[in-house]
Amino acid sequence: MQNNTNDLQLASMRSRAFAYVIDDLILTVIVMVIFWGNISAVSHDMEALMFLLKTDLVMPLITLKVLYHTFFVWYYGATIGKIVAKIRVIDANHWGRVSIFSAFLRAVGRIISEMFFYIGFLIGFFNEGRKTFHDITGKTLVVNV
Repeated sequence: MQNNTNDLQLASMRSRAFAYVIDDLILTVIVMVIFWGNISAVSHDMEALMFLLKTDLVMPLITLKVLYHTFFVWYYGATIGKIVAKIRVIDANHWGRVSIFSAFLRAVGRIISEMFFYIGFLIGFFNEGRKTFHDITGKTLVVNV
């Protein structure tokens, strides 16, 4: 990791998207494993499967995403996807470790962005700090390692 704040470089949107895909795959696999019995029980009936996805899997997935992103950003400064992409999340004010509260706000902001057609992610393309909605809510920056 970089020790000198003068060497900080904002992470590219490409590396952030790569990290997003990795994290979402990990979370999807975890949910699939946890709920495999329920999913396989209705796999023959597409309507029942869609109902299961909409009703029984949405809240556990949202909860898992918030816990995953909060913990990893707070504890490691990066999710598994960000570690693979060689990027990390820092506090936008003091360029240090993110507090657990900021990590939580960031995770909730990320869910809100997903719920509204990913518009919160698109914001990152149109501002100087490449800040997405969840970076703004958590007062964070994403930088290269």
